[in-house]
Amino acid sequence: MESRANHDIRGVRRILRAFAHSFAGYRAAWINEEAFRQEALAAAVMIPAACLLGSTAVERALLIGCCLMMLIVELLNSCIETVVDRVGIEHHELSGRAKDMGSAAVLLSLTTTALVWAFIIWERVAG
Repeated sequence: MESRANHDIRGVRRILRAFAHSFAGYRAAWINEEAFRQEALAAAVMIPAACLLGSTAVERALLIGCCLMMLIVELLNSCIETVVDRVGIEHHELSGRAKDMGSAAVLLSLTTTALVWAFIIWERVAG
Protein backbone atom coordinates (compact mmCIF):
# COMPACT_ATOMS: atom_id res chain seq x y z
CA MET A 1 0.00 0.00 0.00
CA GLU A 2 1.33 3.41 -0.99
CA SER A 3 1.93 5.78 1.89
CA ARG A 4 -0.28 8.79 2.39
CA ALA A 5 2.79 11.03 2.17
CA ASN A 6 2.99 10.42 -1.60
CA HIS A 7 -0.56 11.71 -2.02
CA ASP A 8 -0.17 14.62 0.37
CA ILE A 9 2.64 16.62 -1.22
CA ARG A 10 1.99 20.33 -0.91
CA GLY A 11 3.56 23.71 -1.40
CA VAL A 12 6.93 24.18 -3.02
CA ARG A 13 7.64 20.45 -3.11
CA ARG A 14 4.48 19.82 -5.15
CA ILE A 15 5.38 22.64 -7.54
CA LEU A 16 8.90 21.28 -8.01
CA ARG A 17 7.56 17.79 -8.63
CA ALA A 18 5.05 19.11 -11.17
CA PHE A 19 7.82 21.05 -12.91
CA ALA A 20 9.94 17.89 -13.11
CA HIS A 21 7.04 15.96 -14.68
CA SER A 22 6.43 18.79 -17.16
CA PHE A 23 10.10 18.90 -18.11
CA ALA A 24 10.02 15.13 -18.62
CA GLY A 25 7.05 15.62 -20.96
CA TYR A 26 8.88 18.29 -22.99
CA ARG A 27 11.93 16.04 -23.19
CA ALA A 28 9.84 13.04 -24.31
CA ALA A 29 8.14 15.14 -26.99
CA TRP A 30 11.48 16.50 -28.21
CA ILE A 31 13.02 13.01 -28.40
CA ASN A 32 10.04 11.14 -29.87
CA GLU A 33 8.05 13.63 -31.93
CA GLU A 34 9.57 15.14 -35.07
CA ALA A 35 6.59 17.45 -35.58
CA PHE A 36 7.07 18.87 -32.08
CA ARG A 37 10.78 19.48 -32.78
CA GLN A 38 9.95 21.27 -36.03
CA GLU A 39 7.29 23.44 -34.42
CA ALA A 40 9.46 24.19 -31.38
CA LEU A 41 12.29 25.33 -33.65
CA ALA A 42 9.84 27.48 -35.63
CA ALA A 43 8.56 28.97 -32.37
CA ALA A 44 12.14 29.68 -31.25
CA VAL A 45 12.48 31.91 -34.32
CA MET A 46 8.94 33.27 -34.37
CA ILE A 47 8.67 34.35 -30.73
CA PRO A 48 11.61 36.79 -30.87
CA ALA A 49 10.34 37.95 -34.29
CA ALA A 50 6.93 38.59 -32.71
CA CYS A 51 8.52 41.01 -30.26
CA LEU A 52 9.88 42.98 -33.22
CA LEU A 53 6.88 42.66 -35.53
CA GLY A 54 4.10 43.47 -33.09
CA SER A 55 3.63 47.19 -32.59
CA THR A 56 1.34 46.85 -29.58
CA ALA A 57 1.22 44.55 -26.60
CA VAL A 58 -1.95 42.97 -28.00
CA GLU A 59 -0.28 42.21 -31.34
CA ARG A 60 2.76 40.73 -29.62
CA ALA A 61 0.49 38.65 -27.36
CA LEU A 62 -1.44 37.34 -30.39
CA LEU A 63 1.71 36.47 -32.32
CA ILE A 64 3.37 34.76 -29.35
CA GLY A 65 0.12 33.19 -28.14
CA CYS A 66 -0.41 31.51 -31.52
CA CYS A 67 3.08 30.01 -31.36
CA LEU A 68 2.44 28.67 -27.87
CA MET A 69 -1.00 27.37 -28.87
CA MET A 70 0.60 25.53 -31.79
CA LEU A 71 2.98 23.76 -29.38
CA ILE A 72 0.22 22.99 -26.89
CA VAL A 73 -1.99 21.40 -29.53
CA GLU A 74 0.95 19.39 -30.88
CA LEU A 75 1.68 18.09 -27.38
CA LEU A 76 -1.96 17.11 -26.89
CA ASN A 77 -2.04 15.39 -30.28
CA SER A 78 1.11 13.47 -29.36
CA CYS A 79 -0.61 12.41 -26.12
CA ILE A 80 -3.60 11.09 -28.04
CA GLU A 81 -1.38 9.17 -30.45
CA THR A 82 0.71 7.72 -27.62
CA VAL A 83 -2.32 6.52 -25.66
CA VAL A 84 -3.97 5.05 -28.74
CA ASP A 85 -0.76 3.21 -29.66
CA ARG A 86 -0.42 2.00 -26.06
CA VAL A 87 -3.88 0.46 -26.20
CA GLY A 88 -3.08 -1.39 -29.41
CA ILE A 89 -1.36 -0.92 -32.74
CA GLU A 90 -3.90 -2.89 -34.78
CA HIS A 91 -6.20 -0.79 -36.93
CA HIS A 92 -9.44 0.18 -35.22
CA GLU A 93 -11.98 2.70 -36.48
CA LEU A 94 -12.13 4.58 -33.17
CA SER A 95 -8.34 4.71 -32.85
CA GLY A 96 -8.07 6.08 -36.36
CA ARG A 97 -10.79 8.62 -35.65
CA ALA A 98 -9.04 9.82 -32.48
CA LYS A 99 -5.74 10.23 -34.31
CA ASP A 100 -7.41 12.01 -37.23
CA MET A 101 -9.20 14.44 -34.92
CA GLY A 102 -5.94 15.18 -33.11
CA SER A 103 -4.30 15.83 -36.47
CA ALA A 104 -7.19 18.11 -37.45
CA ALA A 105 -6.66 20.10 -34.24
CA VAL A 106 -2.99 20.54 -35.12
CA LEU A 107 -3.95 21.72 -38.62
CA LEU A 108 -6.38 24.27 -37.16
CA SER A 109 -3.73 25.59 -34.76
CA LEU A 110 -1.21 25.92 -37.60
CA THR A 111 -3.81 27.63 -39.79
CA THR A 112 -4.72 30.05 -37.00
CA THR A 113 -1.05 30.86 -36.47
CA ALA A 114 -0.51 31.44 -40.19
CA LEU A 115 -3.58 33.69 -40.45
CA VAL A 116 -2.70 35.83 -37.43
CA TRP A 117 0.88 36.25 -38.64
CA ALA A 118 -0.31 37.00 -42.21
CA PHE A 119 -2.80 39.65 -41.05
CA ILE A 120 -0.25 41.44 -38.89
CA ILE A 121 2.50 41.25 -41.52
CA TRP A 122 0.04 42.48 -44.15
CA GLU A 123 -0.84 45.43 -41.94
CA ARG A 124 2.87 46.29 -41.60
CA VAL A 125 3.54 46.00 -45.34
CA ALA A 126 0.35 47.52 -46.71
CA GLY A 127 -0.40 49.94 -43.89
